[in-house]
Amino acid sequence: MRCLIPLLLIAAGLYGQVAKDANQRYQTKEGREGIAATLADPHRDGRQKPKELIEALDIKPGQTVADVGTGVGYLLPWLTGAVGEKGTVYAEDIQFDFMEKARALVADKKLSNVKFIVGSERDAKLPAKSFDLILTLDVYHHFDYPDLMLASIKSALKPGGRFAIIDFYKRPDAMPNGNAMQHIRLDQADVIKEVESNGFRLVKKQDHLPNSQYIAIFTEK
Repeated sequence: MRCLIPLLLIAAGLYGQVAKDANQRYQTKEGREGIAATLADPHRDGRQKPKELIEALDIKPGQTVADVGTGVGYLLPWLTGAVGEKGTVYAEDIQFDFMEKARALVADKKLSNVKFIVGSERDAKLPAKSFDLILTLDVYHHFDYPDLMLASIKSALKPGGRFAIIDFYKRPDAMPNGNAMQHIRLDQADVIKEVESNGFRLVKKQDHLPNSQYIAIFTEK
């Protein structure tokens, strides 16, 4: 039995679909269109507080940053502004229709320092040892294969690079209509345990949207 348990845990990491509820709407074009409309909502800034988020991430001019699960590119203008003309922002997603919308946004805003990468459920496919910061905004709870994704992210960080998770608490009031209780896989404490068990060390955590979202920042152990 002692030998069987580790094998089962490995199999769960490699094959288990752990975010089934969170990812249900992404399975159809109609579902993704509805999600895209929410992600691109012109009133989102008032809820998401992107200015405060960028400040909390402490991004420096000239840095290289990856937005894993960029969706329709909501954060890209903010990130490019933070890294400046000498910095670079990588926009990664696994949904081609989202990426098309993100590309259109970049073209419309004339953002010259954005590169696009199509990843997979198991691998962000970012270049190795290239990033000062990799972040996920409302994305970590969508990872079907968190162990594999964390390994991918870890390999893409520069020495001393940081990985930031901005996500919802698993609490009744964290999302409208109590959806967080079904939609979010793990609350903050267990997310931190999971990430640290995959070779990271927590260096900072704070509320972002009180009672709704938090920020957790890690470096490699």
